Amino acid sequence: MARFQLERGPIPLHHQVFRDLKAALDAQEWAPGERMPTERELAARYGCSLITIRHALGELVREGRIERTRGRGTYVLPPRIDRDIGGKMSFAEEMRRRGLDPATRVITAQIEPAGEAIAERLGISRDDPVVYLERVRLGGGEPLLLEQARLPAERFPGLLAFDFERRSLYDILADRYDTPILRARESVEPVQMGRRDAQLLGVPARSLALQIDGIAYAANGDAVETARSFVRGDRTRYYLERDVVRAHWLSDTERVPAAVAGVGRREPGSPPRAEEGSG
Repeated sequence: MARFQLERGPIPLHHQVFRDLKAALDAQEWAPGERMPTERELAARYGCSLITIRHALGELVREGRIERTRGRGTYVLPPRIDRDIGGKMSFAEEMRRRGLDPATRVITAQIEPAGEAIAERLGISRDDPVVYLERVRLGGGEPLLLEQARLPAERFPGLLAFDFERRSLYDILADRYDTPILRARESVEPVQMGRRDAQLLGVPARSLALQIDGIAYAANGDAVETARSFVRGDRTRYYLERDVVRAHWLSDTERVPAAVAGVGRREPGSPPRAEEGSG
């Protein structure tokens, strides 16, 4: 006998199954890494056809909640980590906030010539030395992103003497070199990772990732770091919130109150505040 009663109506049957399965995953009826029931077992659970079950599982695949492999079955994936793309917290701070132990593994730390592209970004000569720092950042023991940063070596002498597995790069720049990072400009695009980068993140070659290219600036406007990061697409999801105000909504004398900017803002998945409505 079906344990969940599907209802005929405006909501498609496969979406009803999808919502109930999603709720079951949220409640950890099946833990990450665990194999889910077969299509036939799920069809019996919901009293519906195999086609309905396949459509529902397809929606869960698109949301990154499960992985289906021919001959092996359907397995639950760990939930993705939501990160604010415009946030001010460091990676370590965000991981701790989510109950995950942050860690850093240094892959490469060396001095090398800037080269033409890096020199242009940092405003130095192509033959000037730069510090190249490559690190894997982990959350809960799992590699989540690969960072490849370059900084002008003459501005930060002795930088490689610091322990970057235990100390924040930006904290060191602020505390020891009196160069706090106040602004960064970044671009984000989806890419397929090469073999080496994918191996460092523990995923197959050509796996999807978000590539973030950025330049960080000091208080005087100098570019002091150029970095490229690869963020695992299967484990991390970025979100962005923005204010939406159209010019034709306002008269010449009207302005949006400053308090409006923060109304309704909360992280994905967090419960609504008491004053928030459902509409």
